[in-house]
Amino acid sequence: MVLLAAAVCNKSGKAIISRQFVEMTRSRIEGLLAAFPKLMNTGKQHTFVETESVRYVYQPLEKLYMLLITTKASNILEDLETLRLFARVIPEYCRAMEESEIIDQSFSLIFAFDEIVALGYRESVNLAQIRTFTEMDSHEEKVFQAVRQTQEREAKDQMKKKAKELHQARKDAQRRGIKSPGYGGYGSSSMGRSEMSMMQDTTPEPPKPSYTVPSRPSGTGKAMKLVTKTKDVDSFVDQLKSEGQQVTSGSSSKPAAIAKTATPAAHQEIVHLRVEEKLNVTAGRDGGLQNMEVHGIITLKIADEKSARIKVGIINNDTKGIQLQTHPNVDKKLFTSMSCIGMRNAAKPFPVNQDVGVLKWRFQTQDESFMPLTINCWPNESGSNCDVSVEYELQQEQMELNDVMIDIPLPSGVGAPVVNECDGEYRHDSRKNILHWSLPVIDDSNKNGSMEFSIHGHPDDFFPVSVNFLSKRSYCDIEISEVNSVDGDHPVKFSSEVVCFVDKYEIV
Repeated sequence: MVLLAAAVCNKSGKAIISRQFVEMTRSRIEGLLAAFPKLMNTGKQHTFVETESVRYVYQPLEKLYMLLITTKASNILEDLETLRLFARVIPEYCRAMEESEIIDQSFSLIFAFDEIVALGYRESVNLAQIRTFTEMDSHEEKVFQAVRQTQEREAKDQMKKKAKELHQARKDAQRRGIKSPGYGGYGSSSMGRSEMSMMQDTTPEPPKPSYTVPSRPSGTGKAMKLVTKTKDVDSFVDQLKSEGQQVTSGSSSKPAAIAKTATPAAHQEIVHLRVEEKLNVTAGRDGGLQNMEVHGIITLKIADEKSARIKVGIINNDTKGIQLQTHPNVDKKLFTSMSCIGMRNAAKPFPVNQDVGVLKWRFQTQDESFMPLTINCWPNESGSNCDVSVEYELQQEQMELNDVMIDIPLPSGVGAPVVNECDGEYRHDSRKNILHWSLPVIDDSNKNGSMEFSIHGHPDDFFPVSVNFLSKRSYCDIEISEVNSVDGDHPVKFSSEVVCFVDKYEIV
């Protein structure tokens, strides 16, 4: 088929939005749309009309028309199938079939149209894939926003520090009975007045804790000397979060499992260790694992410099064959021989009041037996309905999965599903056309479960299925055994937490 244009117009032929997929002038498309109402025969019901050069394929949308303009040589059956997909896209973005609503969502609709047709030919996509493609956010934008916010925060800290120094200098001068300096050395007189004003407006800061927080050098780019130097975006964003910086993303809704990883432990000792793992899983709807990656890191935070010279004992119970990597400033020989993490220079302490990454690991496989949780989604067409059966099975029985959420996309404009059977709880999101299946805990006692429902639709409408969960046990089975002081080798009291969460877990 060759699709010339897709448009939403009113009954008089006025274009509300129009997307041309081949080279075409504005006057040409406006003329074709204006001629459309005159060609319609009110005495007969059709879904297409033809002229000598083009074919109009249309579907009424209340007071509007969804209209495709194709060549006469195109396949009418393919045209009608494409038209139905276009008509289903409109309610995804517009709450009402009105001109004002179409205009408000015009850019979103045009982006969706471009996912359906490229250069006049239909792409092999369904509604769920279109939604995924158009909502996809940018990692580069996240990094740019995070860097900019960090720079702004550092500039504000420098300003407060300078204002505090000027305020203290003025108080010292008044205490000694000396006239306050004019601060001309910082620049022109206008600069001096500006800094004096800033000094007067700045309120004194509250008392500091008993320990001293090391000042962060500005402009050198080497503030965290013990942090890995890789360009991994996720590690960089996690580091910003650990410093107290809020990093926002392009999407307003985040999985509950990821949100919970930012929650601090209920009680933290002076020495606190965090074992964190992030899962990326993509599996096929017909079985088989396309790719699975696990990225793990142990971060160390010390609140008192008196406890900064320590060694951390690690127990590695992994049998999967993960790849371990210590930080360059960590003694690799000590870790290899005794499974202990300590500074390469034993006389040098760990940084204080900073979340420092000391050990990383990575695991990648395409063996589906390593998946934490398998999901089978079986849509069965029965006339105009689809009977869908979804079941899960816990593969790694030593793990306990908390706050499990399985999201199944649904076709739009067909109402709510009829749920016949469900282990756990479910909720239908009519706005996003998603069926949320939630289970508070999945462990060895309920390692299998299922849900069955019926709804109008096609088997492709129910993919991709996405999964989110949180676990307080390491997938790679790495534990913190002990923490000892380098001086005297006596034990040091410590706290630890383990969190394994999902970054992406889809059945496509």
